[in-house]
Amino acid sequence: MALIVVGVSHRTAALDVRERLTFRPSEMGAALERMRRASGAEEGVMLSTCNRTETYLVEGEQDAAPAVWAELSERLGTDASAYGYVRRDREAVGHLFRVAAGLDSMVLGEAQIHGQVRDAWEACRGQSGVALNRLFQSALSASGRVREDTAIARGAASVSSAAVQLAKQIFGTLRGRRAMVLGAGEMAALALECLVDEGVNAAVVANRTHAHAVELADRYGARAMHFDECWRELPDVDLVLSSTASPHPVVTVDRVREAVGRRGDRPLCILDIAVPRDVEPEVGALGNVFLYDLDSLQQVIQSNLDRRRGELPAAEQIVNAEMDRYWEWLAGLSAVPVLRSFRARMDGVREAELAAALRRLRDLTPEERGAVEYLTKSLMNKFMHEPSVRLRAASANGRGLGVVDAMRYLFALDAEPAAPAPAGDEAEPSTKESLR
Repeated sequence: MALIVVGVSHRTAALDVRERLTFRPSEMGAALERMRRASGAEEGVMLSTCNRTETYLVEGEQDAAPAVWAELSERLGTDASAYGYVRRDREAVGHLFRVAAGLDSMVLGEAQIHGQVRDAWEACRGQSGVALNRLFQSALSASGRVREDTAIARGAASVSSAAVQLAKQIFGTLRGRRAMVLGAGEMAALALECLVDEGVNAAVVANRTHAHAVELADRYGARAMHFDECWRELPDVDLVLSSTASPHPVVTVDRVREAVGRRGDRPLCILDIAVPRDVEPEVGALGNVFLYDLDSLQQVIQSNLDRRRGELPAAEQIVNAEMDRYWEWLAGLSAVPVLRSFRARMDGVREAELAAALRRLRDLTPEERGAVEYLTKSLMNKFMHEPSVRLRAASANGRGLGVVDAMRYLFALDAEPAAPAPAGDEAEPSTKESLR
């Protein structure tokens, strides 16, 4: 059983690459199925967020990476493998555990990734199986322990809160400022919560589905607007935070230019935390407009790292312990079929040899025959104990596949079982020799 993860993330690809490789929830199932069919993978789960797109697979008979890269490359329009990574087996397991715990996030310890991993797993349950279900369950459990037992997520900045901190660097304080939030999803809700906590005096929420805007606005005492009407607020707000699911920019340079002309010398801060980007890049060239996207948050995020870095050893210790536990379970799972075949083959040999011996020992009492049978079972169990233990150990330390193949070859576990000894006195020479 070979695990593999193929993906791109904020560590390997710039925003313009990541946004083209982002899959909407409605696209993920079909894309994952195509990759599984092309690679022969037995199980699969796709995780696609603003900072990463990763596919976790249980490989079949062939390397699954080319099929994943082919899918991503077609979407990107060029070779996607130049922007990504492949991790296998134990490294793949450790990678997911660190991702779920927020240890591989742009914002160390961010809370949102836990829910995103959970949602990705739930969305792919029809294509995941025993190995990946246990993997994601274990990763989420480890993530929960990290958040409960360490301070790495205590007060941790999400992308939304980091964006608000960046706005504070421009205005000094957000108390009394006016803000407009575009979008009504999770990221927009987190941003609005951060803005309210920072003392924003008035907030506007705009969304294409007005009911969603009303629901979010009511939650935080903001004002909901229809998406087509919100642009008239641009001259009056100090800050725009955009996090929609639009496939195209919604904040255009023409809309902002018109608003800037009516603002006087007041600065306008625009925070684009959407993938794909919501704001046309040319907006940043307008006078007195400060535009920041996800990649621009790195500086703000870096300032938070020192405080959290001290918690990394404790978090890594939890992750490693939970990862070892999962790997031992998986190792045992992968060893079970060959151990079952090994025992069945050896037991078949034992029964055949026992039957041949007992035909020659016709004068044994039932008690004596039972004693002989017990002896053969005891010897077989003792002979099998050490190979079984070592096979499990080899699986746990990453050498399982090689040892399994060797065991299959040495004991002919893929071949047909040997025919039982013939009736009468025609026992195998080794059996006759042992009875002399």
